[in-house]
Amino acid sequence: MTVPPARPGHAGWLSTLLGSASFARAYTLSVLGAVFASFAVERLAGRVTYITIIAGLCVIGAGVLIVRRQEISLVRLVPTTLVVLVGWSLISVFWSTDAATSFLSWITTAALAFLAIVIGHIRDTLQTARALGDVLRVLLAVSLGVEVLSGVLLDLPFRFLGIQGNLAQLGPVQGIFGTRNMLGFVAVLALITFLIEWRTQSVRPGVSIASVVLAGGLAALSDSPTVLVLAVGVGLAVGALAWVRHTRPEHRGALQLALGAAVVIGVAVGYFARHPIIAWLGAGTDFSMRVDLWNVMVDLVRSRPVQGWGWYGAWAPAEQPFSFINYFLESAHATGLNAYFDVLLQLGWMGLILFIALAATALVRSWLAASERRSVIYAWTPLILIALLIDSMFESFTLAGIGWLMLVLCAVRAGLSRSWRERIDAASETSGLPHDDERL
Repeated sequence: MTVPPARPGHAGWLSTLLGSASFARAYTLSVLGAVFASFAVERLAGRVTYITIIAGLCVIGAGVLIVRRQEISLVRLVPTTLVVLVGWSLISVFWSTDAATSFLSWITTAALAFLAIVIGHIRDTLQTARALGDVLRVLLAVSLGVEVLSGVLLDLPFRFLGIQGNLAQLGPVQGIFGTRNMLGFVAVLALITFLIEWRTQSVRPGVSIASVVLAGGLAALSDSPTVLVLAVGVGLAVGALAWVRHTRPEHRGALQLALGAAVVIGVAVGYFARHPIIAWLGAGTDFSMRVDLWNVMVDLVRSRPVQGWGWYGAWAPAEQPFSFINYFLESAHATGLNAYFDVLLQLGWMGLILFIALAATALVRSWLAASERRSVIYAWTPLILIALLIDSMFESFTLAGIGWLMLVLCAVRAGLSRSWRERIDAASETSGLPHDDERL
C-alpha cells in the first residue's frame, strides 16, 4: 500500500489555525484581557503566572506573524520612532545601577510592544476597538460586581485585590485595577471605545447604552481627580474633530493650524492658571505632593541630563535613584506620577524627545486620517492617544502595562493608515494586509 503524496501548497493544520481570522480575534481578546487584568492576575495567581502568560502570547504572536508573513510588509512592521525608543531603553541598561533588573524590565516593555505590534497587523481598527470593548465590558462588570460584594453585601474590604469596600459611601472604588486612578483611566478608555461602537453600530443599541452607563458610573465612583480632566480634554477633542470632519477639504488646512494654535495657547493658559484649576478640582494636597516629587526628579536629572539613570518602567524601589527619592520624601512612590518626568529621569532628554516623537507622530497621523476619511472608526485612535497623553501629565501609566500596550498599538495603527512608508511599499503591497473598513 502506497501513501498518496501530499498536495502541493497544502498548509498544515497549525498554519491554517494561526492564519485564520477566528484565531486572530481570539488572540486579540486574550492579549487585551491578560494585560488589562494584569493586576488581578498577579494578585490571584502571582507574578510568575502573569509573566508566563505574556511569554506564551509572545511565542504564539511570533507564529502568527510568520504564518502571515506574505500579508505583512517588513517596511511597515514597526514605527521608526518606536524602534529607536526601545533601542535607547536597551542601551540605558548598561549605565543603570542594577543592569539585571533593568534588563528584565526592558524585556517586559519589549514584550508588550511586540504584542501590540502583532495585534496592529492582524486586526484593523474596527476589529481592535470591538475586541477592546468586549474585554472592558467584562472587566468593568466584574469590577462592579466585586465592589458590590465587598462594599454592600459583605461590608468587608478585599485587601488582596486592593479593594477598600467604599461603594456604599459612593466611592472611591478601585475595581480589579488596583487603584482608583487606574480604574478611572480604564473607564475613560472604555467610554471612548463604547461610544465609537455606538456610532459605528457594531453592537446592539441596548448593549451600547448599558456599556456607556457602566463605564460612566465607575468613572464617577472612582472619584479620581484625573477623570474630570480626561473627560474635558477628550470631549474638546471630539468637538474639534467633528468640526474638522464637517469642514470643506479646501478649508481644513487652515482650521487644523488654528486648532493647533488653540491647543498651544490652552496648554499655556492651563499651566499659568494651574493653581485655581487645582483648587476648583479639590486636588490641592494631591498636586502639592506631586510637585514635590517632580522637583526631586528634576534635580536628579541634572546629574545625568542626556542619558538618564537607566530604564525600569515602573520603579524598582530598592534601586537608585528611586530609593533615594522615596527616602528623601518619606514616601513609597512606585512611579513618578508623570510619564514625561519619568522618561526624563530614566532615559534623559534623549529618551524624552524620542517618547514625545513617538506619541506626537502617531497623534498627527491618526488625527489627519480621522479628519479626512469617511468612517467614524478612524476617530478611535486619536481619541485614545489624546486620553493617554493627557493622563501622562498625572500618572505614568503610559510607560508600562495597559498604557504602554495601547500607546504602541495606536502608533502601529496610525503608521499603517498614514505613513511615508505606505508610499514606498504601495507598489508591492498585497490585498491581504488588514485595513479599516470604509463601509461604515
